[in-house]
Amino acid sequence: MVQEQAAAAGANDAAPSAKDAEQQQPKPFSVKEGMQGIITLLEKAVKTKETRLLMGRLMRQTAMVRKHMTASDLVAFINTYLPMDSKSAGFLKGYVMQDGDTAPMEDDATAAGDAGDGADAGSAPGPSQLPEVELYMYLLLLVNLLDRKQFAQAREVADTAVGLLQQHNRRTLDAIGARIYFYYSWAYECTGALADVRSTLMAAHCTAGLRHDAVGQETLLNLLLRNYLAYNLYDQAEKFRSKAQKADTWRVPGQYCRYLYYLGTIRAIQLEYTEAKEVLQQASRKAPTCAHGFRVACNKWLILVRLLLGEVPERVEFSAPGMRTPLAPYFELTCAVRSGDLAQFRVVSEKFAAAFRADRTTNLITRLQYNVIRTGLRRINLAYSRISLKVCATLGVHCVRA
Repeated sequence: MVQEQAAAAGANDAAPSAKDAEQQQPKPFSVKEGMQGIITLLEKAVKTKETRLLMGRLMRQTAMVRKHMTASDLVAFINTYLPMDSKSAGFLKGYVMQDGDTAPMEDDATAAGDAGDGADAGSAPGPSQLPEVELYMYLLLLVNLLDRKQFAQAREVADTAVGLLQQHNRRTLDAIGARIYFYYSWAYECTGALADVRSTLMAAHCTAGLRHDAVGQETLLNLLLRNYLAYNLYDQAEKFRSKAQKADTWRVPGQYCRYLYYLGTIRAIQLEYTEAKEVLQQASRKAPTCAHGFRVACNKWLILVRLLLGEVPERVEFSAPGMRTPLAPYFELTCAVRSGDLAQFRVVSEKFAAAFRADRTTNLITRLQYNVIRTGLRRINLAYSRISLKVCATLGVHCVRA
C-alpha cells in the first residue's frame, strides 16, 4: 500500500514537470507574426516620429525574418501590405516570380483572404500607403535576391529603390534608406561595377549631410571609403575622409567599427604604422562577437602592422577560437620574419600569394622583406658577438689601446 501511494505521488510530480518542460520550450518563429510586428513598428514610428525604434528593433526583427523567409512568404507580404493597384506591388512580385521556387505561392485572392482574416482578428494591419512600408518591401526583396546570388536582378531592384528613396525626405526613412544604400553598393560590388555607383553615393552623402541624416552619413561615408579602397585609391580616400562631416558620437556602433578599420588600412599604406595599430586594435575590440569575419580581417592587418613595427605577435593570438584556420598563412609569415630567413619568407609569400591578394595585403608583405633582412643581420651580429677571437693574445698586444 505504501509503495502504491509513493508511485502515485511520483506520477503526480512527474505530470507537472512534463507540463513545465513543454511550457519552457521556445515557440517556433513565425514569419507571418514577425512581419506583422515589423509593419506595426513602422506605423508606430511614423505616428510618433520616433526614429530610434527603427535603428534597433526593426533591424533585429528583420534579421530574424530574413533567416526564415521564403519566396512565397515574400509574395504574401506584398499582397497583404501593399495596395493592389500600386506600381511597386506589381514590380516586386514580377522579380519574385522569376525564381523557380514560387510554385507553392498563394494567389492574390488567397493572400487577400488571409489578410482579411487577420484584420478581423485584430492582429494583422491591412495595406498601407506609407512610403516606409513600400521601401521596406524593396529592402526585403533586395536582401532575398542577394541571398540567392541573383546579383543582376538585385542591381535592377536596387536602382529602382534608390530612385524611389530620393523622392522622399522623411526622417523615419533614414534607417531603411541607409540599409538600401548598403545593399545597393553590395549588388554592384558583386557584379564588378562598384565604380559605377560612386557618384550616386557621393550625391547621397551630400544630401544626407544637408538633411542632418546621421545614420545615412555614417553608412555612406563607409561605403565611399570602401569604394575608393577597392580600387587602391588611398590618397583620394584620405582626402574624402578628412573633409567629410563626422559627428562626435556615432549613432551606429557597427559603422564606427568599419570606419576605424578603413582608417587603419589607410594609415598602414601611408606608413603611419603606430596610428594604424591603434585604430585597428580599437576596431577589433569594439566589434561585436558575432562579427567573426570582420574581426579576422582586422587581425590580419594588425599582424602585418605589428610586424612592420618590429613587434612579434604571440602564438596565442593565432590560436584564438575561430582564428587558427584563417590566420594560418600569417602565422607562417610571422615565423619566417621572426627567424630572419629570407628564403623561407619567399616560400611562404609564394605559397599563399592568392590568399594575400584576396586580403589586399600584398603591399605590406612586400615591405616586410626588409624587416626579414634586418632580423637576419641582427641574428648574425649577435652570433658573431659571442665568438671570442682573442685578438690581443694572438698579436701579443698587452693593452688594447696599444
